[in-house]
Amino acid sequence: MSQINLHEIIHQQQEQLAALQTQIQALLAAAGGAGGAATGPQVEVAKPAIFSGEAGKVGGFVNACKLYIRMKLGGATVVEQVYWILSHMQGGSADIWKENVMEELETGEVEYETAEELLMSLKKEFGGEEEEVVKAAELRKLEQGGRTMEKFIQEFKRTVRGSRYEGRPLVEEFKRGMNGGIRRNLMEAENPPDSIGQWYRRVMTVVATTRHSRTNDLTSSKALSRAIK
Repeated sequence: MSQINLHEIIHQQQEQLAALQTQIQALLAAAGGAGGAATGPQVEVAKPAIFSGEAGKVGGFVNACKLYIRMKLGGATVVEQVYWILSHMQGGSADIWKENVMEELETGEVEYETAEELLMSLKKEFGGEEEEVVKAAELRKLEQGGRTMEKFIQEFKRTVRGSRYEGRPLVEEFKRGMNGGIRRNLMEAENPPDSIGQWYRRVMTVVATTRHSRTNDLTSSKALSRAIK
């Protein structure tokens, strides 16, 4: 197949995908209108950002595609879902991979039973060791700073996924990233936490206790102020 013909096929498929998306949105809107109040409000779901092949963004792209397909394209065929995913791959190494996959689909060399299979192949192609390196680097730079402890733990958990950190090295990165005061408090305790799960729970217990104490102190201070007046 010539390069010109391949580009023509890709262009035609992208036009078909755009038309398909319009039809799906119209059907969803019609279904919502027919159901009235029983169906509830329509849920807005963000489309995935265009993916160009960056290893550090493949995980986010895959998850965004899964969410959108589940929420908005459940009624589409597997072929339509596959081409919808490919339509969001543009530029860089992603373009080359997409063209190869589309050519294989057109010639029948490959056939996906689910869109999940395509996403797994995509993640394997663009993620792998490179994504682990990126995630590990992010984890080593992560610090609590001005975040609340709740937000820091959420961000830490998000960054850990795909980094391959576990056990003692993971605990050490968590201890390094949190602010010094609470870290010293826990390390000087009679029975300091051991696993990362214990650190999460113990940290939140200390935070809750500190907040409760501050609230009581503030209440006592206000009561004393009123009594003096």
